[in-house]
Amino acid sequence: MALGLVGKKIGMTREFFDSGISIPVTVVKIEKGRVIDVYTKEKNGYSAVKLGFVKLKNSKLTNQMKGFFAKKNTEPKKIIKEYRIEKPEEFKTGNEIGLEAFKDVKFIDVRSETIGKGFAGVMKKYNFAGLRATHGVSVSHRSHGSTGQRQDPGKVFKGKKMAGHMGAKFRTILNLEVIKSDPENSLLYIKGSIPGSKNSLVFLRKSTKSFNRKTSVEKFAQEGKQTVKKETKTSDKKAEAKKPEAKKPDDKKPAAKEQPKKK
Repeated sequence: MALGLVGKKIGMTREFFDSGISIPVTVVKIEKGRVIDVYTKEKNGYSAVKLGFVKLKNSKLTNQMKGFFAKKNTEPKKIIKEYRIEKPEEFKTGNEIGLEAFKDVKFIDVRSETIGKGFAGVMKKYNFAGLRATHGVSVSHRSHGSTGQRQDPGKVFKGKKMAGHMGAKFRTILNLEVIKSDPENSLLYIKGSIPGSKNSLVFLRKSTKSFNRKTSVEKFAQEGKQTVKKETKTSDKKAEAKKPEAKKPDDKKPAAKEQPKKK
């Protein structure tokens, strides 16, 4: 398992390429993580690093966490995450880790909380058709209908799709493409949309699945080369067509002058 980062979703915009094509992107502000503790195989039985993200006031800490951060001699953090690593000797307590951890990374996995929709009916939540909207249906047009059978089994099975709380659940989107990264401003531009509203926390990691896929930059670069080749071929053909054909020298011998006949 590799290092992960925590960020804040700023919003969506679009990124233009040299060819004029634009791609919708989500902008994520990366929070710098501070190394709180380092675990080694010799001491702890496994190698990992504990990172803290997002500053927190001392007044919002419990007594237990105040003692924890005082013992580690670090500033309080809101989120504490632990990541398994192979080389713990590269990390020291107190160091900061930012966007440089995702250097040359093309695809990432994004995990965040979806937008909460509150208590929702089955038509909104599960796309049920509802009951008929005509005469005879008595104030139950948007209801789900029957939920069980008869005396046997005499109960509603677990997992039945019914009205209830919708949204506000953590969801992971796999293999999203990194269009651009801005280390100076700690901004990451991710292709497409990600779950959550603006200013919601986003958990990022390198893609766990292995696959062969070209990035948008590589695709458009290849398409640009192909279009350039086609244009050069068509221009060469037009130039050849415009060239006037060279006149071939006449092989015919000049006609001999007629001599006057003798009388």
